[in-house]
Amino acid sequence: MRIAILGAGAWGTALAINLALSHQVTLWIRDPNQLRPLVAKRINQRYLPDFPLPEAVQLTSELDVATYTADLVLVTVPIAGLRELLLRIHAMGKALPIILGCKGFEAHSSMLPHQVLREVCAMGAPFGILSGPSFAQEVAQGLPTALTLASDDESFTKWVASEIHTAYLRIYLSGDVIGVETGGAVKNVIAIATGISDGMRLGNNARAALITRGLAEITRLGVALGGCKETFMGLAGMGDLILTCTGEMSRNRRVGMMLAQGQPLPDILQKIGHVAEGVHTAQEAQQMGRKLKIEMPVTQAVFSILYENMSAEAAVKKILNREPKTEFD
Repeated sequence: MRIAILGAGAWGTALAINLALSHQVTLWIRDPNQLRPLVAKRINQRYLPDFPLPEAVQLTSELDVATYTADLVLVTVPIAGLRELLLRIHAMGKALPIILGCKGFEAHSSMLPHQVLREVCAMGAPFGILSGPSFAQEVAQGLPTALTLASDDESFTKWVASEIHTAYLRIYLSGDVIGVETGGAVKNVIAIATGISDGMRLGNNARAALITRGLAEITRLGVALGGCKETFMGLAGMGDLILTCTGEMSRNRRVGMMLAQGQPLPDILQKIGHVAEGVHTAQEAQQMGRKLKIEMPVTQAVFSILYENMSAEAAVKKILNREPKTEFD
């Protein structure tokens, strides 16, 4: 199969390395200045410096070249760049089967990725969402990874899964697009919270409590948006949440740890050098929770630290001083 991967960040690069073992892969790089060193050295020095690109991966900064003969398009740009890219695809006048691999809510509109796609590219081509617990470095290394592929087109997901499913990249199918996307978005906010907790040395008990109560928040929001409760017990919910909240490679957890040390957010984001989606998602998720009248105290605490100058100590104290309640309300 001929696959165009649009976006040469860590995730897009990792998927290109992995999928090139059995498919014809073209990796599209938005910035021509980034393309030149990639072509010369076959290494994505900024995002994935330890993993050379196979010679089989074709590289281009021309969108029409990347998609011209593609059987499938994998979109891996950050959600902040999704609409612009989809507008360019739409202008080409081609109905391309698309898999979205970005996570989060679009700023200002609070749209999930598939909602942006439907608004921009109403051409009738099938689409899906690829999400789940997956660090790019491990996917590039070929370590075992299990992901969820969600779509309202069952035959499409079966076809895509049959093509990219391997012993080390296992694909599970879902019809719950909203649930899979919500889990992938809000888990980054909870990961910032657990990073703050770890940075403050609050202990393993506190981390476990945050992950568990964070999952409850994600589930409440996801169900209110139209997702299925069961989805949040699976790979795209609990699985992704646990990985992002505990893994040493988690960018969002690192953001939280540095916030706990009192570092300013702009400095943190500059040091990380990658997109930390939880920073932007915290604002959108907090607003959506208020609009839908959903209790999201962990999300609210992260929002207050990021955008209301609340100290980490004050946010923790506020959560601890909440009134007792039954666990499953």
